[in-house]
Amino acid sequence: MSANVDQNIRPDYDREIQDIADYVLDYRIDSSEAWDTARNCLMDTLGCGLLALRFPECTKHLGPIVEGTVVPNGSRVPGTRFRLDPVKAAWDIGCIVRWLDYNDTWLAAEWGHPSDNLGAILAVADYLSQKRISTGTEPLLMRDVLEAMIKAHEIQGVLALENSFNRVGLDHVLLVRVASTAVAAKLKGGNRKQLMAALSHAWADGGALRTYRHAPNAGSRKSWAAGDATSRAVRLADIAMRGEMGIPGVLTAKQWGFYDVCFSVTNADHKLKAAEDRRFKFPRGASPDYASYVMENVLFKISFPAEFHSQTACEAAVILHPQVKDRIDEIDRITITTHESAIRIISKEGQLANAADRDHCLQYMTAVPLLFGNLVAEHYEDSFHDAHPEIDRLREKMEIVEDKRYSEEYLHPDKRSIANAVQVFFKDGSSTEKVEVEYPIGHRRRRKEGIPLLEKKFRDSLETRFPAGRCEQLFSLCKDQELLERTPVHEFMDLFVI
Repeated sequence: MSANVDQNIRPDYDREIQDIADYVLDYRIDSSEAWDTARNCLMDTLGCGLLALRFPECTKHLGPIVEGTVVPNGSRVPGTRFRLDPVKAAWDIGCIVRWLDYNDTWLAAEWGHPSDNLGAILAVADYLSQKRISTGTEPLLMRDVLEAMIKAHEIQGVLALENSFNRVGLDHVLLVRVASTAVAAKLKGGNRKQLMAALSHAWADGGALRTYRHAPNAGSRKSWAAGDATSRAVRLADIAMRGEMGIPGVLTAKQWGFYDVCFSVTNADHKLKAAEDRRFKFPRGASPDYASYVMENVLFKISFPAEFHSQTACEAAVILHPQVKDRIDEIDRITITTHESAIRIISKEGQLANAADRDHCLQYMTAVPLLFGNLVAEHYEDSFHDAHPEIDRLREKMEIVEDKRYSEEYLHPDKRSIANAVQVFFKDGSSTEKVEVEYPIGHRRRRKEGIPLLEKKFRDSLETRFPAGRCEQLFSLCKDQELLERTPVHEFMDLFVI
């Protein structure tokens, strides 16, 4: 047999793709905690999108590609008058949801924001619900949206548990594209073959580079990258539903597959991983245990629109503010004790070029609440930064120290803490206490404390866009689990049109 030919034996779909398709099609969610958390997540995510509409740098991206385009049964973008095709609507919804870095978070070997997937879910569900009504069939219900959210969270989150895409330079929106593709195809009525075909194309796209999230290139693409991923997911689901063939061995194909091309080199030493180390790993071995764990444990950003690894540092800084606000000029140094992931992602010195650069700087996000007692989205803008040179002066006095326990407990499955501590030392030798916060208020361990604040965050966001009566109507609907679940999607979306 010649060595100059390939053996053209078409494989079955990769096991990883089959597992996702089977989960999306067959798994029945029986966790009341997951359904309740999904409802809170829906509120929070939509609220984040409404808040982003105050920023022209965000809204300049919204609307049809061709001005004046009319789309029958077009998907609505919450808080706007836009009615778009589902592909562009997914882009727009994903963009506003992520713009302020204020929606939910998942932290493991990989990081990410599972509610990014709502861009694809709402765009597809709104369009389909309207289309069904126009043809005299039953619309999709908000329960379908919540189910898709739980499953998208699970796919993205479980793949992130032990697989670090960031260490090979890939951005976490890759997982948004995969998860959104799966649930979008399911919402569109896809069968197992169509789901697997769609998923194979999602992996074949490879991954965006993380460079736009890190020094020295951090910039606003990180705010629309998720919208881009959800938009692509809707397009791939549509392609598969039209009967396009899939790529069965897209992950495992030698030389040409995802594992060999995109998952084979570590940034740390640039050494090629052994073939067996390139495959995805899961807590229970080779097969994932997809259920509802991720939604139940998701982290909400409640107090601050800031990269999540800094949330507890911001909280500690707010606690310290009364002790330091009148002694700023007396500060000798500030010690921030943190965990390895925070150091790798958001610890940086030097000039910060833009708002996106600042909301990914641990030192900046700690300095602002030390100085002003709070941190809001406007604090990242050029106008605020330029008016307050004391922020950068305070940054220059900061030292970053890793606590190995923090780093270990960050990855511990029963803890998943995101710990930071802040202590301020003065020139006269005195100091504040070391304020340590291990779990942010959006953590599952602080749900009882956090949910009332999450609801207030949602109410406040509604008031930036709608009159009082509509705010009350939307808030009451979203608070009522049973009523929300049986509400048709298009009727729900009607309420978000200005």
